[in-house]
Amino acid sequence: MAGPRLALAAALLCSCTSPVADANSWWSLAMNPIQRPEMYIIGAQPVCSQLPGLSPGQRKLCQLYQEHMVFIGEGARSAIKECQYQFRQRRWNCSTVDNTSVFGRVMKIGSRETAFTYAVSAAGVVNAISRACREGELSSCGCSRTARPKDLPRDWLWGGCGDNVEYGYRFAKEFVDAKEREKNYVRGSEEQARMLMNLQNNEAGRRAVYKLADVACKCHGVSGSCSLKTCWLQLADFRKVGDLLKEKYDSAAAMRISRKGKLELVNNRFNMPTQEDLVYVDPSPDYCLRNETTGSLGTQGRLCNKTSEGMDGCELMCCGRGYDQFKTVQRERCHCKFHWCCYVKCKKCTEIVDQYVCK
Repeated sequence: MAGPRLALAAALLCSCTSPVADANSWWSLAMNPIQRPEMYIIGAQPVCSQLPGLSPGQRKLCQLYQEHMVFIGEGARSAIKECQYQFRQRRWNCSTVDNTSVFGRVMKIGSRETAFTYAVSAAGVVNAISRACREGELSSCGCSRTARPKDLPRDWLWGGCGDNVEYGYRFAKEFVDAKEREKNYVRGSEEQARMLMNLQNNEAGRRAVYKLADVACKCHGVSGSCSLKTCWLQLADFRKVGDLLKEKYDSAAAMRISRKGKLELVNNRFNMPTQEDLVYVDPSPDYCLRNETTGSLGTQGRLCNKTSEGMDGCELMCCGRGYDQFKTVQRERCHCKFHWCCYVKCKKCTEIVDQYVCK
């Protein structure tokens, strides 16, 4: 059933060719609470018309798959959270700035940071939809139907309810890529370069989730004897997906658009990126100073590590502007003791700590 519906959705998208503004994004679903479809009274305004940031194609998909929208929002939230974790010690720290564009003007630049954001967001949707299928939250999918791995021992059972990463991948491809595929730009233009960049990074994010999904097993038997094992396909923890995409960010390839309308390497000495790699078309701003044009928030007021020589160190984080020192009082549990039976009792200790912020 899911196959024909996704095919119908793809056909609907082909009719949409008008470019849409990049000011709003489906990422805004993470910032605005989404009610479950069953909470809308029959005859009232449809849920899809009330959701901000959707392109025409995505709105049509929403109408076909209303119950999916809650989980797309969850996927976007997990992606934003992971992005902020991965870049917490960098000049650009994946800050959200409002409820519509989410990351602001900085996403208009086809930089490495933008590449990561698109990839981790697409990955978040795959992750959330795949899990929702397994948990029976969506009527169009269920448990994974992945074939039994050839290397699984013969006496282990294959049939536990696994995460449906196949469906999650397909749906995320239709929904997330819709905004890019409905645009019709001049061949070889900068706009086409950015569109192809976004599609490449979306695919890299989806493949990261697919690649890291692995077999999980549970033992059955008297007193944990594990005389029988049941196994299924399980998604990796999303932190592992974020770690992998951060590695891809560090090795992202600089690309440019050819006259034939295809992305090509700026430097031919490197290997062409695969579908699992991130690409970018614009150099990154230095993110040192606040800039309304580029959307850079700057690093003034950011905490830094005086003793670190990395990006979180005061020298690099503050871009040579210097830093201010101040003292803070930190309270934490200490001198904890276990009491029989069965609780732990702790004292509260205070400590004065030096902290440093960029000028």
